[in-house]
Amino acid sequence: MAMGKRRKQKQQSFWVPAEQVACSPGHPFYRRLNELLEQHGFDGYVEDLCRRFYHESLGRPGLPPGVYFRMLFVGYFEGIDSERGIDWRCSDSLTLREFLGYSLTESTPDHSTLCTTRQRIDLETHQDVFVWVLSLLSETGLLAGRQIGVDATTLEANAAMRSIVRNDSGQGYQQFLEELAQASGIQTPSREDLAKLDRKRKKKTSNDDWHNPHDPDAKITKMKDGRTHLAHKAEHAVDQDTGAIVSVTLQPANQGDTTTLWRTLEEAETNLYEVAGGNDEIQEDRLLEEVVADKGYHSNEVLSDLSELEIRSYISEPDRGRRNWKGKQLERDAVYGNRRRIRGRRGKGLMRKRGQMLERPFADCYETGGMRRTHLRGSPNILKRLLIHVAGFNLSLLMRKIFGIGKPRCAQDSAQRLLEGLFAQGRRLADRFIAAYRLAERLRRANRLFRQKSAPATAA
Repeated sequence: MAMGKRRKQKQQSFWVPAEQVACSPGHPFYRRLNELLEQHGFDGYVEDLCRRFYHESLGRPGLPPGVYFRMLFVGYFEGIDSERGIDWRCSDSLTLREFLGYSLTESTPDHSTLCTTRQRIDLETHQDVFVWVLSLLSETGLLAGRQIGVDATTLEANAAMRSIVRNDSGQGYQQFLEELAQASGIQTPSREDLAKLDRKRKKKTSNDDWHNPHDPDAKITKMKDGRTHLAHKAEHAVDQDTGAIVSVTLQPANQGDTTTLWRTLEEAETNLYEVAGGNDEIQEDRLLEEVVADKGYHSNEVLSDLSELEIRSYISEPDRGRRNWKGKQLERDAVYGNRRRIRGRRGKGLMRKRGQMLERPFADCYETGGMRRTHLRGSPNILKRLLIHVAGFNLSLLMRKIFGIGKPRCAQDSAQRLLEGLFAQGRRLADRFIAAYRLAERLRRANRLFRQKSAPATAA
C-alpha cells in the first residue's frame, strides 16, 4: 500500500448538500443520559425554575436552562475545570453538540454566555437541581440516608498570595517587606534580601491580618502537599450505604472540621426532607441515625451534641492521653460511648467503608473531575458550579446502575478490558494446548523407548 500524503489547503465549497455533511454516530453514554433526562422531564423542570429570571417578551432569547446545566454536567464527565474549557470541548465535539441539541450550522454557547447565565440564576436554583438529581437516586433505591459519612478537602482558590493586602491599612505584601527591610537597616533591598527576610520571619501570614482583595472569601491555608495558598473548603456528606453525595457545602478554609460539620449535616437533613416531598412519614424512613467521620471531627462538644440529638457517632479518636473528666459527665459518657462503638466489629467495618465511600467521590470530583483548582471567584459562584459538578457525580451512580457505565470514558475502558480479557483467555488456552502437546510428545517418546528396550528380551 502506498503512503498517503496530506492534501494541500483548498477553498471550501460554499454550498454543501445535507446528505454529504459528516455526522457523528454519537456516544452511547450521552444518548442514554439524554434519554434519562427527557424521561423525567428535566428541561421542563429547570425552565419552570428559571422562568422568573427572564422576561416574557423583551430581549433576545437567552441560553436555555437545560443546555446550561448540561454543559456543567459535561465539565464533570469530561474532567474539565474551567468554563472556557467546557466551551471549547462542546464546540469541538460532534457528540456533545448532539447531547446539547445543537446542529452543525449552530454555534454552541461560549464561556461568556455561561458566565452571564450563572450570574442570572441564583444559588437556590442550583441547589434545587442538585436535590432533583437526588430524587432520581431515591426513586431507584440509591439513597438511604440513615448512615452519613462526612469529610472535607481544600480547593485551591483563583487568587495569588502575592496579591494579599493588610486588613487594617490595605498595604501590599511587597511594600510591607520593603518597610521591614528598611527598618532593619537595608535602605535599597533587592529581591534576594526580601526573600531572605521573609524566610526568617515567623508567623508570616494570618487571616486576621491579610486578605485578597480579588477574592475575599479565599482564606490562607496549608494545602495537603505542604504549600501555603489561598483556598476554599469543600465538605461532603455521603450516604454510606450507596455512595451518593447527600450534601456539599463550601466554607472558609481556615475553619476547623468541628465547626463546619453542623452546616453540612443540616444541609443533608434538609435535602433528605425535600427529596421526601415534605412528607414526615417518608422522612422517618430516611432519618439520620449515624455519623461516620475521621479524627479531625472528634471533640467533646461534637460528641455530646450528637448524643443529645440521638445520633450515634463513629468518629476516630486521636491519642490525647489520660484526661480529666471532673465536672464533664455528659462529655465523658459521649466520648466513652463513641470509643466503645469504634472499637467494635461494626465500627471497624464502618471506618473501612468510610475510606471507600468518601475518598472515591473526592477523587472523582476533584482529581479526575478537574475541580481541585477553582477558576471562579466568590463562594456563591464556586458553590453554584460545585453543586452541579457533584450532581453529575450522582448522575454517574444512576447511569452505572441503569446503563452499567458511569462515565463516557468507562465505555472505552470496558472495551479495552474486554479485549484484554479475550487476549488473556486466548493466551491461557494456547498455553494449555502447548503444555498438552508437550506432554503427549513425552509420552510418545517414553513409549517408543520402552518398546526398544523390551524388544530383545522378548526375542530371547
